[in-house]
Amino acid sequence: MKTNRFIATTPRLMQVKVLLATVLLAFAFVAIHPMLARADMRIQKVESPAGITAWLVEDYSVPIVSMRFAFRGGSVQDPGGKEGLSYLMSGLFDEGAGDLDREAFQDRLDDSGAEISFSADTDEILGSFRAIDEDLEEGFALLAKAVQSPRFDPEPLERVRSQILTGIEAGSRDPQEQSNRKWAAALYGDHPYASPTEGTAESVKTLTREDLVAQHEAVFARDNLVVSVVGAIDAETLGRYLDQVFAPLPAKADLREVPKVMPELGQELSVAYDLPQTSIRMAYPGVDRKDPGFFAAYLMNEVLGGGTFSSRLFEEVREKRGLTYGIGSSLSTRRYSSGLGIATSTRSDRVSETLAIIKDEVQRMAEEGPTEEELEAAKRYTIGAYAINNLDSSTSIASTLTQLQLEDLGIDYIDRREALIEAVTIDQVREQAQRLLTTTPTVMLVGPEQGGGSDQPAASETPAKPETETGG
Repeated sequence: MKTNRFIATTPRLMQVKVLLATVLLAFAFVAIHPMLARADMRIQKVESPAGITAWLVEDYSVPIVSMRFAFRGGSVQDPGGKEGLSYLMSGLFDEGAGDLDREAFQDRLDDSGAEISFSADTDEILGSFRAIDEDLEEGFALLAKAVQSPRFDPEPLERVRSQILTGIEAGSRDPQEQSNRKWAAALYGDHPYASPTEGTAESVKTLTREDLVAQHEAVFARDNLVVSVVGAIDAETLGRYLDQVFAPLPAKADLREVPKVMPELGQELSVAYDLPQTSIRMAYPGVDRKDPGFFAAYLMNEVLGGGTFSSRLFEEVREKRGLTYGIGSSLSTRRYSSGLGIATSTRSDRVSETLAIIKDEVQRMAEEGPTEEELEAAKRYTIGAYAINNLDSSTSIASTLTQLQLEDLGIDYIDRREALIEAVTIDQVREQAQRLLTTTPTVMLVGPEQGGGSDQPAASETPAKPETETGG
């Protein structure tokens, strides 16, 4: 799943001002990190005078404020025939806003010492803000312009459009990118998840300024917003800035309804490319993030392939037989769909052997589940790795808190998480293994053509890296 990242040029002044803070962070990390990552980290729910809410973690270790915010929508809200609209829009927020054209906006951003960036994903449009505490007033003033009144001027619009089209053209010659598109289309059919976030060459060429204005008005609304802030700022001051940036937006978003979708399983796909190795990708059913069985499924996946170097798949395929450099499995919990995926790559003359071993391990997990020892080890890792993966900096904390809000897991989730994991029983894990792994998967191979037959599916993926969990 591709994410657009058009980031405002790193301001020169910000680089100078952050230098001292960065050095202090580097030397003080051992002392600061436990404070940031501790289980009792205090998360406040802040409500501004105008009713804008945010989650806040005050931290005065360094004089920096990090904000992460999201508007639910993303590329799933792109109208039919206008795929890539949200992706294009996310590249234009710092290309002029309000009374400032691109050059004036960038000059003031550079002088302000703030960093502003936007990105588009399938389910959300995301924004990031970071500034030294002494630069907050000017930084938030510029962010307010970008959020409320992006200009979408002709020159930046055509330049960013050209950049996107160049990327799409390059992707048309990339076997990985082409296989990703075939994979999405096969799994999701006519659902928006089947469309590339960046759109197609045909759709991107048709997008107009009027399309961008309409999409901005539809998606950027107060009821569609989540905000998280970490750093050297108190609740009262944050409330004032929240109103400055977000209060003038419309009260309600105008989003089209997007249905839930189950991936189409049981398919055998192939993408023929003259590559030195063949990539294998497999899709099984998943589990919704708020399903009571989520953690049982998560721990089962950790034993199967999520743990990478300690997983069954890694042990059987990589360590014992040397068929790959890496293999992994991951749970995907998107807003409108979920799934469990396995990915690896191997020598093209060893594809059938590799697939057979993977399927044997999946069947063994489905029939027997993990051992008590494997489950206990998975619990220990899942509990212990959360802070390292999700709470190791102010930026990652803000991102994690934003994701928790998007998934509606509650402000006390981090406090409850360990107990939720500890409560999972081996019978619950075995139940999820049977539920998810007894379905015939969709399999795709990408590489030289195989000899044919039912054991010759086709996939396109480098070795899978388990997704960094936020809610998990």
